[in-house]
Amino acid sequence: MGLSDIRQRIATAEEAAGRTPGAVELVAVSKKQPDARVEAVLEEGHRVFGENRVQEAEGKWPGFRERFDPVRLHLIGPLQTNKARQAMELFDVIQVVDRPKLARTLARLAQEIGTCPDLYVQVNTGEEEQKSGILPDAADAFVAECREMDLPLRGLMCIPPVEEEPALHFALLARIAERNGLADLSMGMSADFETAVRLGATCVRVGSAIFGERPAP
Repeated sequence: MGLSDIRQRIATAEEAAGRTPGAVELVAVSKKQPDARVEAVLEEGHRVFGENRVQEAEGKWPGFRERFDPVRLHLIGPLQTNKARQAMELFDVIQVVDRPKLARTLARLAQEIGTCPDLYVQVNTGEEEQKSGILPDAADAFVAECREMDLPLRGLMCIPPVEEEPALHFALLARIAERNGLADLSMGMSADFETAVRLGATCVRVGSAIFGERPAP
């Protein structure tokens, strides 16, 4: 596999679902990938990437951006409030707004900085204790709370439980987004992105199917 294969599979899934060509943004998940692999994908012309950790992204992306701008960078891993300022200065999109304390921190910093990345609320659709995210029953109230703070919410994000049928979780996320008037859905990864496209994803997060398996630590 590789970038061109994933792009073709997304296009095929869009067509099969009756979606507009290009409706789905591909976020290449470059976390923990060697710089040489990331550079190869940049050389192929891709410009949208996802990272899990602020610290790793700080070490990797300023240099790449000097050479390959414009790059659009998504934060897709848990965000501690003490890293929020760095995240807002580095990322174009933060997909992991998952609790009121973080939302309040982002709102305060947005006032100080004068700008804010696009934001997604992370929903813990599987209600898994070990995972971040707002529980589905609390999502409507949390979206309203974020809007009261004038945060620029674009959509919702989820990571379904590994052992469950992802389509059920993608459909749940789509219903929450629809009733809250949110246009964007970040859902689907290497193993299930075609299902996500069928169920309305506007953003899929694909790592190993593009870059290969991550090297052992």
